[in-house]
Amino acid sequence: MNDSTLALDEAVAIASTGDVWLFRGRSAADLAIRAVTNSPVNHVGMVVAIDDLPALLWHAELGRSLPDEWTGQRQRGVQLHHLSEVVTTWNERYSQRAWVRQLHGTIERHHEDRMMEVIDRFDGRAFPTIPGLIRAWVKGRLRRTSSLETIYCAELVATTYQHMGLLPSDRPASWYDPGRFWSGDRLELVPPFALAGEIPVH
Repeated sequence: MNDSTLALDEAVAIASTGDVWLFRGRSAADLAIRAVTNSPVNHVGMVVAIDDLPALLWHAELGRSLPDEWTGQRQRGVQLHHLSEVVTTWNERYSQRAWVRQLHGTIERHHEDRMMEVIDRFDGRAFPTIPGLIRAWVKGRLRRTSSLETIYCAELVATTYQHMGLLPSDRPASWYDPGRFWSGDRLELVPPFALAGEIPVH
């Protein structure tokens, strides 16, 4: 893990498409997700930063605390939020600690186009129940593809990365849990892409 830290406004200012944000909270749902997936973190999202638009976080969550930037509605499940707003909300309302892993490698127009296809397809897709999350996680361990009728946070990031060509497609998206995106798991992306170590954000 990186020993340095970033203030939230600085982390948002340097955010780039493909950066991964990881969260660890103390709620019953957070603890359940970490217990089910045996992960050091309970949530993961991916930055969407296109042109001069504000940096956004693409993720899937149980709550609907902020309006979705794609639909303008408050919704559960897959959502696109202003990065600064969602990190602040998650910290203040849910006591979530945050880390960022910056993506090394150049994101080009064709990567962005593929990313937007995933956003258009999955925004608003439901988050699974805890039993559904367990079933998807077990299927992933068996290398079986999930239906994606519901989708959890790590599955969403993996799906997006795979569709963009950043992550190998030899494993189904359901194989990934939030901990797979933690540096200790040594996630290997498609060269020349790689994720740097975690930087705590305060």
